[in-house]
Amino acid sequence: MGKPNILLLCSLIVIATVGIWGIVDIAGLVEWASGVVHQTFHSRGWFVMLAASGMLISCLYLAFSKYGNIRLGKDDDRPEFSTASWIAMLFSAGMGVGLLFWAVAEPLTHYHYMDGFEGSPEAARQAMLATNFHWGLHAWAIYGSTALTIAYFSFRRDTGMMVGAPLVSLFPDETWARIVGWFSDFAAIIAIAIGVGGSMAMGVFQVADGVSVLTDWPVTSYLIGGVLVAMVAAYIPALLIDLGQGMAKLSNTAMLIAIALVLYTIILGPTEYLLNTVVQSFGDYVSHVIPRGFQTFTFYGDAVHRWFSDWTLTYMVWWIAWGPFVGVFVARISRGRTIREFVLGVLFAPTLFSIFWFSAFGGIGLYEALNGAGELLSMTETNVERVTFGLLDRLPLTGITTLATVLAAFLFIVTSVVSAAFVLGTFSSGGDANPAPRIRLIWGVLLGLLSVAMILSGSVNSVKILISVGALPFVFISVLLLVCLFRGLREEEV
Repeated sequence: MGKPNILLLCSLIVIATVGIWGIVDIAGLVEWASGVVHQTFHSRGWFVMLAASGMLISCLYLAFSKYGNIRLGKDDDRPEFSTASWIAMLFSAGMGVGLLFWAVAEPLTHYHYMDGFEGSPEAARQAMLATNFHWGLHAWAIYGSTALTIAYFSFRRDTGMMVGAPLVSLFPDETWARIVGWFSDFAAIIAIAIGVGGSMAMGVFQVADGVSVLTDWPVTSYLIGGVLVAMVAAYIPALLIDLGQGMAKLSNTAMLIAIALVLYTIILGPTEYLLNTVVQSFGDYVSHVIPRGFQTFTFYGDAVHRWFSDWTLTYMVWWIAWGPFVGVFVARISRGRTIREFVLGVLFAPTLFSIFWFSAFGGIGLYEALNGAGELLSMTETNVERVTFGLLDRLPLTGITTLATVLAAFLFIVTSVVSAAFVLGTFSSGGDANPAPRIRLIWGVLLGLLSVAMILSGSVNSVKILISVGALPFVFISVLLLVCLFRGLREEEV
């Protein structure tokens, strides 16, 4: 699989180069990344959708097949964490701050676009369907298939917690397997670092806007820099202690705040309308989720293709970028669970919460848009970072809920970065589940550097493009991992 120090050196050089390039010439970096992503999506978009749908169908098959009873670990191993804490931690690592950022903005953005093709009611329905598709089962199947493969080989076959370990385990005497395995680890490190750096940048944007709402300070480079420094100051000490210490509490706290926010929104908002939205959205999603996963909008014009690339393909690649990070983290906290328990928990619990979440927040935004007031809709075009706070401003106790949202976003980012630094340290130290503190600190600093480069892009769309280009090689590696899992399971006596 290659010497760990060589892997560490190569990955550090590439990540540092990207970070410095972004700081020195962000326009050039974004232009180059845009060209690569556009060309890949144009020629390989079909493969991205096929891969994501294949992962979902494979996970569902494993959950209900004879392999569902296989335990991730020895037969007498049992879970370390309670189911509630387990779900909270995987949710915090996988999506937390993104849900806060896009809660209102994404449904309204889709609505604004689709209103030009459909009548307003149908545009609202399609907007919710698109949003739930982007954040639903396909996303968690991408995470789940990677996590399941790593957990199975790590805990069942005692390999290192490396992306390339399954391949080397299956073909121990093959030179090509070691080469491909090393490249898989290298690509995973790049995808994780750029993906987490981009998400950290979006979190900084939102927290800075929240602080601005609370204090009436203008959103300046000084405020954004202050928020970034505060985040780094919060996660650096956490890198010096064991991952399990405090992570469950931080994740549980962030999830409790998120649950409180969604219940508050439904109770104090147009309750009947929002509950109807939940039911409608759930029904639409269940009836369309599998067919939608194979839809590439082949017979539509360039405008629809751009929307498909900018949103659906970008999201699928975005989840793939986070796949190795969330995969290793979820694998690490899932020892002792059966494959069936793992798949059902990873796929369905977060998806159900996401549908509830977007129905509540997006539902209020669509309610306003459909009933004549378009302030939130206009805000998605001018200041997407503030849309969630704009919605909270329309409900009682604005100061408290805004503060809670800022706190939840902050906690989600801190837990994600700490988890990512541990995972990157694991990868770059040959699969050590507890990498040395200095390696974690190196990655913590580099993630901060990457987030600075992303922040300098000044645009959420630019951040999404940079995340996508970092993940493109891992699209193919994700499929290879799934093949390794099925080959390994065939050797089980069940």
